[in-house]
This record gives sequence, C-alpha cells and structure tokens, in this order.
Amino acid sequence: MAKKKPDIYSNKQRWKVLLLILALLIVGGSLILSNVMVAKISEKETYKAKQWAHAIQKKAEWVRFSHEIFTSLSERERQRIQMVVDAQKAILNPSSLNMNQDIDFALSIINGNNDIPVVLLDDLGKVSLYKNIDFGTDSVKILKNISLRDSILTSNAREWKAKQRFFELAVFEDFKMTYAYDESKKLKHLKHQSDSILKAFNQELIADARLMPVILVDAKKEHILASNLKDTKEPLSVYLKKFKSMNAPIKIDLGNNNTHWLYYDQSPEVKQLRWFPYIQFSMIAIVVLIGYLVFSTFRRAEQNQVWAGMAKETAHQLGTPLSSLVAWVDLLESKDTDPESLEEMRKDLSRLGKVTDRFSKIGSETKLESLDIVRTVTEILSYLKIRLSNKVVIEIDAKEQGLLVPHNAALIEWVIENITKNAVDAMGGSGRFSVSIVQNTHWIHIDLSDTGKGLTPKQFKTVFQPGYSTKKRGWGLGLSLAKRIIEDYHKGKILVLKSEINKGTVFRISLPL
Repeated sequence: MAKKKPDIYSNKQRWKVLLLILALLIVGGSLILSNVMVAKISEKETYKAKQWAHAIQKKAEWVRFSHEIFTSLSERERQRIQMVVDAQKAILNPSSLNMNQDIDFALSIINGNNDIPVVLLDDLGKVSLYKNIDFGTDSVKILKNISLRDSILTSNAREWKAKQRFFELAVFEDFKMTYAYDESKKLKHLKHQSDSILKAFNQELIADARLMPVILVDAKKEHILASNLKDTKEPLSVYLKKFKSMNAPIKIDLGNNNTHWLYYDQSPEVKQLRWFPYIQFSMIAIVVLIGYLVFSTFRRAEQNQVWAGMAKETAHQLGTPLSSLVAWVDLLESKDTDPESLEEMRKDLSRLGKVTDRFSKIGSETKLESLDIVRTVTEILSYLKIRLSNKVVIEIDAKEQGLLVPHNAALIEWVIENITKNAVDAMGGSGRFSVSIVQNTHWIHIDLSDTGKGLTPKQFKTVFQPGYSTKKRGWGLGLSLAKRIIEDYHKGKILVLKSEINKGTVFRISLPL
C-alpha cells in the first residue's frame, strides 16, 4: 500500500493558524495586563483627584466663611455711615425753636466720624465743608491751593453722587445743601481683601490642578471664570459634557448666592497610558509587516532564481538525448521502417523539443509576440486529443477567429496542456472537456471546464500552491508553474472560476490585450 504523501501546504496553513492564534493570545494578554495596570494607575489618579476636590471644597468653605465675615463687617460699616448721615440730617433739617433736639448727641456722632469721607456742598455746588479726604502725597500743596482743593472735592462729590451716595437737605425754604459721602477706608480695605481672597482662591484652584485639566464656571455654567486649558476653541458645553463623563463636577458655594462649578478631567498621563499599548503594538505590527514584505520579496526572488536555474539545467539535460533520438529516427528512416510509425515518432520528438524549449524560456527573459491565441490553443488540443483516452471528448468554442494577443505560444501551450491533463485525471479518463475563448474590452478569457470530481471552495487557491496535489503521483508543481507563466510572464490572471463536487471545475485564464 502506497504511503500517503504529506500535504505540505495544509501543514503550512495549520502552522499559520496556530501562530496567528498564539500572536492574538500574546497581544490580547498584553492588552489586558496593560489595561489592568492603567486601571490601577487611573484609580490612584482618581483617588488623588477626589482628595484634591475634597480639599477644594474645604478651602471653598473657608473662603465662603471669610466672605461672610467681610460682608458682616461691611454691613456694620454701612450702619455706622447711616448713623452719621442721620445725625447730619438732624442738625441740618429745619426745625422749630420750640422743638427740643439732642444737638450734642448728633454732634458727638458726627465728630466721631474719623474715616468716612464726606463733602458738604451749598446750593450753588460750592464746597462748604469736608472731612476725612485723602489728597495723597501732594496734600500740603493741594491744601494751600484752595481752588485746586475745591476742584478735587467737587469732582469727588460728583463721583459719589453718581453712585447714589448723597442726600439733600432743605436748610431754609429756598436753600438746600448736598451731603455727599464715600465708603470708609476700612470698608474699602475689607472689600479689597475679600476680592483678593476670592481671586487668589480661583488662581490657586487652577495652579494646584496637578496638570489636570480644570474649568471653573459660574452658577449658570455659561461663562469660564478660570481654566488651565491652553486652547478652548470648542464650545463650553462640549468641554463640560466631556469632563462630566469623567468626574462629577464640584459645587463651590461662596455665600450670598455666589456659586461656582468646578469641572475637571483625567490627567494627560492617564490618557496616554490608555493608548500606549495600542500604539506600541501598532508600531510592532508595522515593523513586522515591513520585515515580512522585505523577506518575502527576497524569498520570492530566490525562488525565481531556483526556478530559472532548474529550468535551464533541465533544458540542457534534455538537449543531448534529444539530439541522439533525432539521429536514431534518421537512421531508422534509412532502413525502410514503417513511414507512419516514423511520422508519429517525429511528432513526439518535436513535442519533446517544444518541452525543452519551454524549460529554456522559463530560465531566460520571455519574448511575447502578437499571435493568434485561438490557433495556439487549437494546435495543442489537437495534439493532445489523439494521445488521450477515446472516452474524453474535447470541444473548442471560439466565436471569433484571428484573436491577436501578445503571448509566448510555447508557454501558453504548456499551461493548456497541464490543465487539460489534470482535467482528464479528475474525470478518471472519461468525460467532457470544453474550452471557450471570448473577448471583452481589455481581456481575452479562456475558460477550460471539465466534468470531473470538482473542488471545494477551500481548494480554489491552494491548487496553485507549490507541492499541492490531490493525486498519489506527481510533484504538485504543474498549476504553480502555470500561475507563474500567466501572472509573471504574461501579466495575466489564472483562477478557479467555479466548481461543484462531482460535477466539474472551470478554470479561467485571462490575458491582457
């Protein structure tokens, strides 16, 4: 019993699948491990972010408490200003001589005003009295120049009146005086301190973000109060939605209905770590792919050299016995041998000469000539028809004659012969083999169909692989060599067009016009 020939191609495919599965397992395991590590780092970053957010909330409470203290002090200052204003009203308001007023008490309040700037203007807008006015570093010079002093006081009074910090008193029936006043130095200082603390809080909030992208917005979430983002070309809502998907926003209550919202994203390092494994494996895949393509090119070049060397050597080895056989036929002809037998012998020798020529052309640069493809196919089929089983019916369907196609006749005959013999073997020496030649815009299609065992879809490509064969004998090189001849030498195409099990197979050869 003959030992079954090992299926090299199937083993190669099996190893490819195993290596692919192994590579996927390695990549998948690495990605899972990387994602676990990134998740742990992200968890630590999130914990730090929450701790930072908690500290921000505590600091915001302190800012709110400070703001409430300043607000309370400001309110007390306003109440004291109001007392001074009421005392001034009590003195300047017209009164009856019979009415008993506590003038001393009112004067004591007014005299106790040591920090509230006031300017008293008469009915004509001229300065009558002023107190607690700071003229700056040039106060001595200004006080000596009365007109300059009154000009500054009048300007201050107009500014305070614009801020609604004044009142008018009818001293007499046709005489009114205007009492203009400003906030005390202490109150201004408190406001400045409150604003400075709030501003410092906002700046510190951004500066202490640990390189974490943050945005501080108002209560309506319409305006950015502070941010460490360098580029905010996109609408604010887009950033808020993206940040909210990562972390819950922090509400910062500063009191007096003054609320801010703090949105923050993940740190850039965590984001980079998430993408790092994919970038790393992509770079490795690119390097491996480039290496594979380079080595495949070299391997194919080496294979071509081996094919060419073997073909040349085969042609050389066949040349010597072929010449001897021709001489023997000539010798037999001189001895009155049967002419019909000699003719068939000469045909076979001619055929052997063509085979030698084929090997010689494979090993050298192939020259394509514009020849009639129908004639080339017909001649090789006519030669094979009388040498095959009588049970094999060979048909040729060529609707057009004289189809000129650039090709090498000897090599195309080899391809047709190889496919025909494979078809006869697939039919078991009995069946129908048909050849159809059709032309379209840019191609000539040669369809070769048989009524043999057929091929499975899996075999459509594997039949062209070197060493693949379904027969017990043979090297499995015929269709592989046919593919090289059609695709490499003629720049055409060869494929299994269709096939059905136990019904037959159709091969298609396409040659460019």
